[in-house]
Order: sequence, then C-alpha cells, then structure tokens
Amino acid sequence: MEQIILILMLFIAINCAFKLSLWKWWQAGIYSLIVAAFTLLACPYAILQSKTQIADYLQNTEALQNMAVIITLESALCFGFCVTYLRGLYGKKNPWWAELLWWYPSLLLFPVVFCCLTEAIFTFVGMSFTTIACIVATSVLVLIPVLAWAVKYFVPEKDLRLEIHFLVSLFVCILGLLTTVNGKTVYAAVDEPVNWNAVILALSLFAGLFIVGYVWSRIKYPLIQKRNKKKERNKITINQ
Repeated sequence: MEQIILILMLFIAINCAFKLSLWKWWQAGIYSLIVAAFTLLACPYAILQSKTQIADYLQNTEALQNMAVIITLESALCFGFCVTYLRGLYGKKNPWWAELLWWYPSLLLFPVVFCCLTEAIFTFVGMSFTTIACIVATSVLVLIPVLAWAVKYFVPEKDLRLEIHFLVSLFVCILGLLTTVNGKTVYAAVDEPVNWNAVILALSLFAGLFIVGYVWSRIKYPLIQKRNKKKERNKITINQ
C-alpha cells in the first residue's frame, strides 16, 4: 500500500512538472517559492506526526474517500485545462473561466511535499527539525523550476507535453481511486441468476446506437465537405 502511494506521489510531481513546463520560468519560480514557504510553515505540524498516526490514517475509510474526491477533482481540472488549451492552439476562443485553469498549477503537490518533509524527519533522526525543513524547502525551491525546464527541454513540442499531461492526469485519477480503497467491503454481492433479457437489451441498444452513429458520420462529413466546396465556389465567383 505504501509503495503504491509513493508511486502516486511521484506521478503527481511529474504531472505538476509537465503543467509548469507550459509556464514561463519566472512563473514556475514563484510557484516553487510558495511551495518552499509552505514547507517551512508546515514544519511544526510535521514534527507532531508519527508512523502510527499515518498508518491509522491509511486505514480510515472516510479519510481515504475524501482523498479520492480531492484527487478526482484535481484530475478533472487538469482534463479541462488540456481541452481548453488545445482549443486555443487551434485558434478557437475559450470562455473566461478557462484562464483560471491556466493559472492553476497543482494543489496536490502540497501534501506530497508535506509527506516528504515528514519522511525526512523520520529518516534523519537527531538532526534539527528546522535544519531538515530548510533543506527540504531549498530542494523544493530548486527542483520545481529545474524539473519544469527539463520537461520543456526534452519534450519541446507543446502539443506532446499537453498529451502527456492529460495521460498522466488520467493515470493519477485511476491510481488515486485504487489506492484510497482499504479493502473493506461496502456492499456485499448478492447471488442471483443472470438477467439475460436485460443483457440482450443493453447489447442491442449499444449495437443500434453504434450503427446509427456510424451511418450518420458517413452521411454528415460528405455533406459538410460539399457545403464547404460550394461556399468556396461562391466566394470565387463573387471575387471574379
């Protein structure tokens, strides 16, 4: 369970780096400064944590469900950003709220940094808590812009970075839903015979809608092409 959560935190950091690679360097620097300040301010709360409390938290069904909701909302915002940004690349006008998605980096990185700070305190026993917090804050301050620059350097195409950002967001969403389940059975399965009528009805409905959509696409696009050609001919005739 802990290994899966570590993988989840790693992909959250990678996803944030891909998002920041679309920003300017000084914007990523401001965000890293905010995260570093959060690290220093969170030190008094991190030293109060214990491995027993963390283990109890991972067994708390309500807390895990709340975490799953937050991860899902974060992923939904990333999906919305990818769609609106792609529309902008193709010259389409986005609504005003799309600008808010652009300036939303990642809030999930804050609990990831807090977890890293807590693990550092557990690991470096005997070292001053303030020193550990300063080291972690400095690492965050340097690594966030460096990772964003590295992503931009190795993946220079914006559309490819956007695609990877979308795929990583989808993976984070799925992995978040999987890791926030503690194995407790909420609804017990009921033994009952298979309702073949309902199965056949569902398959028939799916097949019917698929055929309708396929036929409609075969009819729609030729009509659109003919209409566009007709408009071009009319423009040429008017210009002549």
